[in-house]
Amino acid sequence: MSTGTQMKGHRRRAWLSGMFTAAALCATSMSWAAQSIDWSKAAKSSDIHLSEQQSEAIKSKDLTAALVWHGASPWVAAVSRGARAEFEKLGIKVVAATDAQFDPAKQVADLENIAALNPDIILSLSVDGVSTKQSYARAIERGAKLVLLSNPIPGFEQGKDFVGIVTDDMFGMGKAAADLTADALGSKGKIGMIYHDASYFITNNRDNAFRKGLKAYPELDVIIEKGFIKEHETSNVAAAMVLQHPELEAIYVSWDAAAEGVVEALRSLGRRDIKVITHDLGVNNLLDMAMGGNVYGTISDRPFDIGQTMARLGAASTLGLPAPHFTLVPFDTVKRNNIAEIWQQAFQSPVPRLLNLALKQ
Repeated sequence: MSTGTQMKGHRRRAWLSGMFTAAALCATSMSWAAQSIDWSKAAKSSDIHLSEQQSEAIKSKDLTAALVWHGASPWVAAVSRGARAEFEKLGIKVVAATDAQFDPAKQVADLENIAALNPDIILSLSVDGVSTKQSYARAIERGAKLVLLSNPIPGFEQGKDFVGIVTDDMFGMGKAAADLTADALGSKGKIGMIYHDASYFITNNRDNAFRKGLKAYPELDVIIEKGFIKEHETSNVAAAMVLQHPELEAIYVSWDAAAEGVVEALRSLGRRDIKVITHDLGVNNLLDMAMGGNVYGTISDRPFDIGQTMARLGAASTLGLPAPHFTLVPFDTVKRNNIAEIWQQAFQSPVPRLLNLALKQ
């Protein structure tokens, strides 16, 4: 919620490469959103339920839905599976699913085509809330109920323009990453931090929560921080960081795909002793973890649950039921001993064969 074809790139390489485009385009909207949200009012996905009577009322409506995504990846596919499973239970037909390829112009075109189908519900992550806003507005004017994934759209009013937003527990994930770093080093050691140096809603909040979480561990010393914009930059960033501070014992990286470059740099420098902590699930880094490499652990969200919750909120809105502004999905701390369990829980799919083989070694 981020990098080979089976990786999870808000996620795998496709998801996170697109984050850079979105970050550049949405700087204003992300800053606005971070400042205006009352997180104390956020709901938990486990609290979102429909009664049997409500479910039957929804089934009687003969509703349709569309999935208007920002890109394609195993993570997005898991979100879609969760949404489709919930829609099927409620008798809602999915009439279209689109992939914007992280291109705002393509997402605008996708939305225009979707609007012509008059879906009752739209689930979507906006690549760029500024350039796509009017296209969302046209679909809403035609009666669509919009449920957003992670990214707010500037100027949209919850309960009027959109139903609600489903996202990671970004603050919980950042704190959990700090706890995982403490676990890796016995609560004492020298850390490097490679953070996402662009205004982007999810990564900024997770990175800042990591910094805050470290305050609970006074003997964990962040001796160097470096930012990056593009994913491929992290290999050089990590190499320079380690050459400048060879005493480093661990490195935090904003997300899984970006962490791949860090692991590559550490291997090239022969520094298998430096532990890497990150967010999200990707096969390459999980393979490294399974084989006792640099990756110590990661914090994972639950994409299947995200899709399921979005679909449930969208369906409930057709009955006029209110929704929380934000609904947070749980996360999991992943280490070698629970990789297979968390993968299946997060993706609701079998563990990739190579990873399964590595775990049996």
